[in-house]
Amino acid sequence: MGRKHSAPRRGSLAFRPRGRHGTLNARIRNWPDIKSDEPTLLGFMGFKVGSINVLTIDNVDKSPTFGKPIFNHATVLSCAPMTIIGLRAYTDSLDGLSVFSEVYTNKLPKEQSRKQKLNSDYETNINKIKENLESLEKLCAIVSVPPKQAGLSQIKPYSFEIGIGGATLESQFDYLKDNLGKNVSVSEIIKPGMLVDTLGVTKGKGWQGPVKRFGIKKKQHKSRKTVREVGTVGAWSPQNIMYTVPRAGQMGFHQRTEYNKKVLFIANEKEQSINPDGGFLHFGLVPEDYVIIKGSLPGPIKRPVVLRYPIRSKKQKLDVPKVIKLSTQKGELE
Repeated sequence: MGRKHSAPRRGSLAFRPRGRHGTLNARIRNWPDIKSDEPTLLGFMGFKVGSINVLTIDNVDKSPTFGKPIFNHATVLSCAPMTIIGLRAYTDSLDGLSVFSEVYTNKLPKEQSRKQKLNSDYETNINKIKENLESLEKLCAIVSVPPKQAGLSQIKPYSFEIGIGGATLESQFDYLKDNLGKNVSVSEIIKPGMLVDTLGVTKGKGWQGPVKRFGIKKKQHKSRKTVREVGTVGAWSPQNIMYTVPRAGQMGFHQRTEYNKKVLFIANEKEQSINPDGGFLHFGLVPEDYVIIKGSLPGPIKRPVVLRYPIRSKKQKLDVPKVIKLSTQKGELE
């Protein structure tokens, strides 16, 4: 057989640059606009526990298996209660959104000092935001998540910004002001049957060659010098290597977003136990609230994953899946 003169390119250009992410938790650049009578936070953070199989009744209309039991590969997230520690206001400018002001609660969690010191004049800043509500573009909540309460050994909390949607800007401000310093559980934000976007950082695989990193074809075993290199990286003249040429480099530890993942189940460990005998492999016991998401999620076990309201929402009614049985590597759970 002769050699092909053309072949599809190896590796999608949509995922460039393939560099290491700066932190373990994902950075969220956009939040959806939702229509709701009451203001609500648009996301929640959980920690990856492991994978299980969930037996449910198929409730998708016109599906070949409608009304029949089906197996779903799913992922469990341990969700500690989030604490709303701050409020940030944005105003519109020629360069886009810019921070107008921010205010933090006087009752910060004890572990928050391990992360950063947050000091603000509460009365002055809260009145400044209230007086300029008409000129503001949007409000966001600053939350703190304690990994220790989710079953991890880490004490230092994760702090990040979460969007708020629904109702009017005035009602969003009242909601955040009234809940400053209070805890929010996952069941208040995420509901079974809804679709969510998942944002996380994938497993890091270090420095890898172009065969593993991009999936290029190996050369024949008698090729010159090496088998696992690209056949040519560019022309002799002009001497230039295009950025699209597969080269060795960092693989994994990239931020990735998966859209419209279905929430199968939400419960508390004290009400509905999910822990197998001896706990989950490499994680241990889930102490409190947990969420079961259909499909796989990015990252290794114990990696934080952010659940966000769907930004590419599909218009469909909220169908709560009927869960029959859960099964893990260590046995079945009724």
